[in-house]
Amino acid sequence: MCFIILSIITNAQTNTTTYPKITGLAAILHPIATFTDDGNTVNLKDYYQVGFPMAVNIWKTPKVGFSFQIIPFIRVEGGSSKTNNLLFHPGILTALGKGFTFTGRAAFETSGRYGFTPIFSKIIKRDKYVNYYVATPLPCRFGNDRAASFSPSLEFGITF
Repeated sequence: MCFIILSIITNAQTNTTTYPKITGLAAILHPIATFTDDGNTVNLKDYYQVGFPMAVNIWKTPKVGFSFQIIPFIRVEGGSSKTNNLLFHPGILTALGKGFTFTGRAAFETSGRYGFTPIFSKIIKRDKYVNYYVATPLPCRFGNDRAASFSPSLEFGITF
């Protein structure tokens, strides 16, 4: 019994993180504009599109991890709204220090498009149970008989 109590007291005082470590995130994603050879479009001009990223992150070490993200997108246009795309977004996490993270993600969309998304994020506030962050996803997409596209975006969310 004494061993168990000593073990609990010792573990409570050390606060060490063990790896692999599983975390999650939930966010809101706002595409800013889409640039293609066929023409450029700006979100909020003729339509509004918003995404809701959700991810499970598995940190192998304090510096490197794997993430699986799913993002449903809703598009509002002409007085109606619908879920118009679902993005499967696996990637590699790299902690850069001082709250910065780089994530390199592959992209597979239900719209038939595919590509990659480099993401730079920064934790802007740390709390006891969650961290608040801002990110700049830079998606590049190809395929489905459409011109290649680049769509800089802003993402705001929490990790837990």
